[in-house]
Amino acid sequence: MSASGPKDPAAPPAAGAQTRRRTRFEEAVAVLALAALVLLTLINVVVRYLTDQSFAETEEISIFLMVVLTMAGAAAAASRDRHLRIEYFLETGSAARRRRLSLLSAYGTSLFFVFMTVLLGRFAWDEYHFGETTMALGLPRWWYSIWLPVLSAGIAWRAFRLARRLAHGEPP
Repeated sequence: MSASGPKDPAAPPAAGAQTRRRTRFEEAVAVLALAALVLLTLINVVVRYLTDQSFAETEEISIFLMVVLTMAGAAAAASRDRHLRIEYFLETGSAARRRRLSLLSAYGTSLFFVFMTVLLGRFAWDEYHFGETTMALGLPRWWYSIWLPVLSAGIAWRAFRLARRLAHGEPP
């Protein structure tokens, strides 16, 4: 068949399609968090415009949604091998050097977020143990902070899977 014809259904999907499939969950979480954030901000603006009263209690929820959005983006970046790094050292070396540096970066990211999972887990436990509440809504603070170690563990898992793919010679 010609290059413009339909693709062979038995052919393996392109690397971009595989990566897209791998990050669908993170993208869905990010989209839901962003949609909730936009809706909450819109409601706050409308209420402030119509009543001259601020709906400021929603700031706690907005901050939480921004953190979830950031962590979901970090997990997708870890899965796609798109975290920040100094590209000069990666691109100026041989293929073996690029592979070693990519492996080092992926394992380092994974280790860092495992460490963050432990620290954030202790943080959430302290907030639960001491019964801390939020200033505006009076909700238990651990309701927000319990998700931080879970999301950090997700980032660590995505970075570790990327390292395993790189170790087996698969494209990021």
